[in-house]
Amino acid sequence: MSIRPFRDIKRRKTKVINVGGVKIGGDNPISVQSMTNTLTTDVKATIKQINEIHGEGADIVRVSCPDEASSKSLKEIIKHVDIPIVADIHFHYKRAIEAAVNGASCLRINPGNIGSKEKIKEVIKAAKDNNCSIRVGVNAGSLEKDILEKFKEPCPEALVESAQRNIKILEDENFFNLKVSVKSSDVFLSTAAYRQLSQVTDYPLHLGITEAGGFLPGSVKSSIGLGSLLLDGIGDTIRISLSENPVEEVKIGNEILKSLNLRNRGVKIISCPSCARQGFQVIETVKILEKKLSHIKTPITLSVIGCVVNGPGEAAMTDVGITGGQKGNNMLYLSGIQKEKILTDEMITRVVSEVEKKALEIQNNSK
Repeated sequence: MSIRPFRDIKRRKTKVINVGGVKIGGDNPISVQSMTNTLTTDVKATIKQINEIHGEGADIVRVSCPDEASSKSLKEIIKHVDIPIVADIHFHYKRAIEAAVNGASCLRINPGNIGSKEKIKEVIKAAKDNNCSIRVGVNAGSLEKDILEKFKEPCPEALVESAQRNIKILEDENFFNLKVSVKSSDVFLSTAAYRQLSQVTDYPLHLGITEAGGFLPGSVKSSIGLGSLLLDGIGDTIRISLSENPVEEVKIGNEILKSLNLRNRGVKIISCPSCARQGFQVIETVKILEKKLSHIKTPITLSVIGCVVNGPGEAAMTDVGITGGQKGNNMLYLSGIQKEKILTDEMITRVVSEVEKKALEIQNNSK
């Protein structure tokens, strides 16, 4: 059972590209990305972190390749992961070539800062030869000198002009397997730039508010910025940039998509903030349930409401629901139907069991 969205989001039509086995753009699901913060040359630690990021629900992982040892480490890293790897390249064209040769599925570059036309041609040839896509990554903090002189400061028009210039460099070499980003740490600048860019190109857009900050402020900024764009159908893949464990970036990214009904993965908990009417400790119960249900990837809705004011109504719209009652007698709902009373001491165990049963039922029905 799922809640019917008040409004269906009509996504902007974009070209479809491949990042390894993940299709980006068109009608394909909006993908969630993150980036490792380990030293890439520490192969064991990088593999471990990539697998943790993937396990949390990322579709693509970016890895920094600042030197030759890092780009060559990709060859071993890629043997031990089952997710496309984007190589993050700045300035040195040889790093891009090495990354493509060693198995990267995508190169994150700015063609304009790679060097001469001949160097750019070599990078594009390596990408073509190794079935590697390219992300044109424009950032407000690293715009070309002449563009900054023209516009005096980073602004939406400057970011878009930089993006168009870099796209043309690739197109002039008959390379079209690309996506684009125009990031800034400022929500208003970023969203305005993406809106303008979406009017002048149909390449897939990678959304992000760069250097958004720590977990709480960064999550809020990213949710506002990316959410407003996604609501208008703009965006094909996202990354939440936090000064935090990359796994947390994936959690927030998936929650943003889940809240907009753009992606359903795992248990979606609808819960009240709690008050004096609650029949059980809602806040602690939700925390425990989030941990105990984190292994479930099947889309399921669960309502956890402390009293009968809104509880029955919410439970009627979810797969599993629990509503607080007097003297520890809480009501369990299954598929919106009142089932039976459950004592508070037994509630968490029973809810987990019912959610797991529902997940298995959905999996069996989909076969």
